[in-house]
Amino acid sequence: MELTKEELKEINGGSIPGALVTSIIRGIGQIYEIGRGIGSAIRRFVTKRFC
Repeated sequence: MELTKEELKEINGGSIPGALVTSIIRGIGQIYEIGRGIGSAIRRFVTKRFC
C-alpha cells in the first residue's frame, strides 16, 4: 500500500519521544541514589558509626 503526499502529511507520530522517556527514567534513578546516600549519611550520623 502506498500513500499519497497528502496522506503522508496527515500522519502524526508518537506523543512522547523515546529520548524524553529515557531522560526522565535516568533522572528518577539519580534522585533515588541521592536520597539513598543522604539516608545512609543520616543513619551513620545518628548511630555515630563513621568509616
